[in-house]
Amino acid sequence: MERRHFLQASSAALLAGLSPRLFAASPQKQLKVGLIGCGWYGKCDLLRLIQVRDVEVVALCDVDSRMLSEATTIVAERQKSGNTPRTFGDYRTMLDEVEFDIVLVDTPDHWHALPAIAAMEKGADVWVQKPTGVDVIESQAMLFAARKLGRVVQVGTQRRSTPHLIEARDKVIKQGLLGDVGLVEVYCYYHMRNQKNPPDTLPPENLDYEMWTGPAPMRPYNEIVHPRGWRAFMEYGNGIVGDMCVHMYDMTRWMLDLGWPSHISSNGGILVQTEAKANITDTQTATFQHPDFPVIWQHRSWGDAPDPQYPWGTTIYGSKGTLKLDVNKYDFIPRGGGKSMHGEALFEYDKYPEDKTEKDLERHVASAIRGHMVNFLDCIESREKPVADIEQGHISSSSCILANVAMDLGRTLEWDPTTHTVKNDREANQRLRRPYRAPWIHPEPV
Repeated sequence: MERRHFLQASSAALLAGLSPRLFAASPQKQLKVGLIGCGWYGKCDLLRLIQVRDVEVVALCDVDSRMLSEATTIVAERQKSGNTPRTFGDYRTMLDEVEFDIVLVDTPDHWHALPAIAAMEKGADVWVQKPTGVDVIESQAMLFAARKLGRVVQVGTQRRSTPHLIEARDKVIKQGLLGDVGLVEVYCYYHMRNQKNPPDTLPPENLDYEMWTGPAPMRPYNEIVHPRGWRAFMEYGNGIVGDMCVHMYDMTRWMLDLGWPSHISSNGGILVQTEAKANITDTQTATFQHPDFPVIWQHRSWGDAPDPQYPWGTTIYGSKGTLKLDVNKYDFIPRGGGKSMHGEALFEYDKYPEDKTEKDLERHVASAIRGHMVNFLDCIESREKPVADIEQGHISSSSCILANVAMDLGRTLEWDPTTHTVKNDREANQRLRRPYRAPWIHPEPV
């Protein structure tokens, strides 16, 4: 079967894992849960877990004492037991002193690998936010640890558990309504790059900036960085490609049953917003070449979106029609007549009225996080791989990281997934691992 006539058979096993159980975890023993990183999405993820399972959150960790205190109060109010979790400023101390069934890692990107691996080594199953790491070897080390230790690891690429996107895959792609796919475009035109240029200052007293920086290069503290602004700097992540492309590229791979890209190229830079302190690109294109078609990413943090209805999303072009998808909706437009289709995000206010008032919650994404959590819980019980298993997260995350490497080097990279190296490119292979700031030690894929 050719890949472009995909999916009817090859995704049957995956679909079985996304059956109606998606939103109804079976009652089991009360699981002990810890959260590392109590900021925006840390609370979003943990509170969705509390909604779908009577877990006991026994400990929270954050290097910002104010953020930690706020999260502690919220969790005590929301979890069924009403108990107040223990609090820690260092994840190593937390993992040494408390036993966990599940650890959620919702830190900035440069802090994903070390805590996730440490939690696995302590016997916990792990939920880790995307991208899996800031470099390819970090991400590979997380995969190796999960397989070696037999841990279930779910990556926070929750488009794989988004109800309306599952519907689009089942009703459009699986039914062959697209025909032969010849091109996929993934894109983000949000004006999300920080355009400020404030002076550097001393960090606030509530933030342990030394620990916050951890293995990343030590930059002077700047108000942009914390909270939530750290993505403006490549020292802590991989720019808009590492933040936004990874979601839509991962969704595309899941929907179309794609593995590693064979070739990756990219170009771009800071072309317009040159006065900002941020050092991530404001304009970038990347091409991920797959056997039958390319997946092409583009972002601009300035100007207008080509389609204002889809400023961040995916467009799949087939011989029989076009499918547009984002976090809010999907639209299928057939060629030469036929029935168009439209679907929208699922809101569950009748079941979870607290979604209406929760601070900073992306309400249209709440059902997707819940579904992702239930799939995670089911796989903890069955010991099967979850829908966003660490291997899938590794492929999507590392492909985006390699796009930045390709842009920096100014050439196309040919990726060999067997050896986990770029073919015939010593300089590119040296970029697979970022230097760690002492005394932190880079994890190894062993």
